[in-house]
Amino acid sequence: MWKSLRLSLLAGAALAAAAAIRPAFAGDVTLLFWPGPESEAMQKAIDAYNAGQGKTDHVTVKQLLFSRQGYFDKELLDLAAGSKDFDLSLVTTYTIGRYAPYLAPINPYVTPEMSAQFAPVSLNSLSYNGKLYGVPTDISLHFLYYRKDLIAKLLADPAWQKTYTAIAQAKLGAALTPKDPADWTWQDFEAAALFFSRADNKASPTRYGTALQMKDLIFNIMLWQATLVSNGGNWLDAAGKPEIDSPATKTGLEIYKTLVDDKATSPASISYEFPETNEAFQSGQTAMILQWNAAYAELNDPTKSPVVAGKIGLAPLPAGSLGHKTHVHSLGIGLNKASLHQADAGKFLAWLATPAAMTVYGEAGGTPPMPSVLQALSTKRPEFKLIGNYASQYGFVVKGGTAPYALPVYTALADAFSAYWAGQVPVEKAMAQAQAGMTAAMAQK
Repeated sequence: MWKSLRLSLLAGAALAAAAAIRPAFAGDVTLLFWPGPESEAMQKAIDAYNAGQGKTDHVTVKQLLFSRQGYFDKELLDLAAGSKDFDLSLVTTYTIGRYAPYLAPINPYVTPEMSAQFAPVSLNSLSYNGKLYGVPTDISLHFLYYRKDLIAKLLADPAWQKTYTAIAQAKLGAALTPKDPADWTWQDFEAAALFFSRADNKASPTRYGTALQMKDLIFNIMLWQATLVSNGGNWLDAAGKPEIDSPATKTGLEIYKTLVDDKATSPASISYEFPETNEAFQSGQTAMILQWNAAYAELNDPTKSPVVAGKIGLAPLPAGSLGHKTHVHSLGIGLNKASLHQADAGKFLAWLATPAAMTVYGEAGGTPPMPSVLQALSTKRPEFKLIGNYASQYGFVVKGGTAPYALPVYTALADAFSAYWAGQVPVEKAMAQAQAGMTAAMAQK
């Protein structure tokens, strides 16, 4: 019902737009994409292909850009309608299950030898029912960003350390001592956030310890769920049944709520997402944040972030009982099942899955999930080395994260958990609502 309703609402406008697009001729391949940094980087790769391997393949690739607003609904509608106006399209971890019936598996074009060059988690994140449906082009995961100057003083100053331990004992019931952020547990993160907040430490150089992202938004759940998985939880149990109403979920939810209640994050952070958290860190209001890897370039740019640029340390997200974990999702390029030019489109996909193509894409601003390319480009983009390492060592895709119901499940979790963090419902009710919402989402057709 959920998918049918969305399709019905959008059918008229989308089909009219699709009808206005002229079909490609033999040898012409059209990639449906959205405008922004990804398509700009992809155009550089396309230009390289058209000027090189494309001549050998007798294939020319072009992009067709649709607005980011409502993009996934529009794309799904066109795929489901059997549109032949594009051959390739943007796919993501959290839409792959919905799109899979309308995509052709790309395994015939991307050989096991080619696949072996990608981070395994990126391939898993674009696979469904054992088949690969997209060449991974971008990977997103999370870092703990921290102020190196402030942490260095904390690790060297006995007076600061004494205060830190006293706050940890009073607030968390544990006489913790400061550690290098690379070794933090979630409790260490809480203690550091409390120490760097003026609510508990009047001498703190920052107003708040951190800036959590708690707006009712699916991407904030992707960030939060590292607390879940690192403590042994997941969306589904071994039998494929929802298990979000669990002790691990409660642990993760309460980590955030503790910091909200103790004013270690701004009360306004209940409405924060990516840009607000960036702004809080850029302005020097916070000592550390949990944030997407995409933030690094801006935060370390002296012209955009003069207060913190050059002072930023990166570490894995804090560890739970199962160690460090980070959500990973990928963007990729998939093959329209209705395309009249699958063989030609497959030639481009085969080229795109090479280190040469991923290097062009990475140099143009993409984040290709190919460890050898990330390593080679790390002198220009220092975060790349960590992205490759963290994806391989700590990356996860939640059970059900590529299923057709993934997006509505994320929405249900965001609705329930944001209400808890805002103090609108108790934690038990929030988890029960999340469990019910997940069950309902999984039952929809």
